[in-house]
Amino acid sequence: MPSPRSFSRIVTRCRQGARWMVLACLLAASTAAAQGRDSTAARAALWPVKTREFVDLWLHGFALLSDDSSRVPLFRPGYRDAIAVEKNRRNLVTDLDANAAVLRARLVAQPSLANAQFAVLAFESDDELTRGLEAFLASNGEPRRARTAQEQQMVAYLAGYFPSADDREFARRFTNALASERTQFFHAWWTDEQRRRAGALAAVDSLWQGVLRPALARFLGVTKQNGGSLVLALPLEGEGRTALFGPRQNVIVAPLPERADEAAEALYVAAHELVGAVTGPVIEDNVTPAQKRAGEAERLSAVATVRGGLMLLQRAAPSLAEGYARFYLRVARVPGDGDPLAALERAFPLPAGMAESLRRQIDLSFGGI
Repeated sequence: MPSPRSFSRIVTRCRQGARWMVLACLLAASTAAAQGRDSTAARAALWPVKTREFVDLWLHGFALLSDDSSRVPLFRPGYRDAIAVEKNRRNLVTDLDANAAVLRARLVAQPSLANAQFAVLAFESDDELTRGLEAFLASNGEPRRARTAQEQQMVAYLAGYFPSADDREFARRFTNALASERTQFFHAWWTDEQRRRAGALAAVDSLWQGVLRPALARFLGVTKQNGGSLVLALPLEGEGRTALFGPRQNVIVAPLPERADEAAEALYVAAHELVGAVTGPVIEDNVTPAQKRAGEAERLSAVATVRGGLMLLQRAAPSLAEGYARFYLRVARVPGDGDPLAALERAFPLPAGMAESLRRQIDLSFGGI
């Protein structure tokens, strides 16, 4: 199974039909109508910046259960410790805390379960996620036992992440634990954090809609990423999450910075995720079957995404390139003395031919070289 890092660029691309059909039609129709209006508001509506508590809660659960030593960590370093300190301050122990050892043991025994952190990205609301999980658990993961066509689609989708009886037991225990976590701790904490970071959210929205998204317009069109949602989440830092459900229904999750002067960090991660549309084909064309079996393709994919994000910004928004390099050097715990662009290339080395191929593909995605 692919790692959580590569999973969003492999499996979700193949699940474009998993989105509920009625919702997909409505979204496509509304987006097409928005395209027909020549206004800044209509264009911005193609890629709005959002926060979603239920997405944060789901990722929060995995952040508290996951161990990670990757060069670019899957979650913000220190997040779990910071949450533990905050709960201790409030003298709280939730069901997620009480069940953490059992849940963590299952994740260790079945590493592919970590990919389930992406499952939440197919749902539009907490209510829809709850309905989907309830239908999935009540039907024992069998779509034909669901009550409606929509529930059948939800059950089939979730069964891809939780295929076995033990996996479904993990889903049941995890879902129940998150419900306790939300009621006892997360909702109040998340609300406070949203209030505290409101300036940062506004700053990210301004930079995204006013600077980076317009600069990437051609690239987004060519790579079939014309629209979607940029969701800002508290547990993440340098490694975002991406789900591709069609040209205008994509979801990218990036970090919500603490302060307005850190707003560019969310854009760095957005670039890191968006460039995955071209890094995947480049890796596929430049590695052998033996290298794939040895895991080399996955390793190179993680490196190419970091390097590709820099190339993308150098092409579209050069003023952000140096900050991007410094950000990923910091995330990777690499000293950034001297030229940060050169330091990033050294820290994330690609074969020369692959790097040139990646740069060429990015240039072609802007309409030429």
